[in-house]
Amino acid sequence: MSTETPSAPAFRYAAVTFDCADPADMARFYGELLGFPVLFSTDDFVLLGQEGAAGLGFNRLADYRPPTWPDPTQEKQAHIELGVDDLDLAEKRLLDLGATKPAFQPDPERWRVLLDPAGHPFCITTLV
Repeated sequence: MSTETPSAPAFRYAAVTFDCADPADMARFYGELLGFPVLFSTDDFVLLGQEGAAGLGFNRLADYRPPTWPDPTQEKQAHIELGVDDLDLAEKRLLDLGATKPAFQPDPERWRVLLDPAGHPFCITTLV
């Protein structure tokens, strides 16, 4: 009787995908922000990233409803944390790219909450 066990399949993190109303607009925003080129694109889906590395995807959802953060009516499902060296400079760049800044900021000296063009909250911080 063999004591060998079959090897487990290898898994690699490939991407995280956000639902939205306009994948091209989201790809433009995050592509400029992170310097990621488009790897794949259709009318309903865009994948950004570098060949061989994890990326970001944007999927068209016909009935997309943006999160209402911080109001829990339409909860956020996930968000991205981005490390920056200068909060004020990074915030200005993101607002210029099309992000918006909600009035409620839990700890603006440590991190800032912004909303991408589809309304997904994301944070910038100097902590990482």
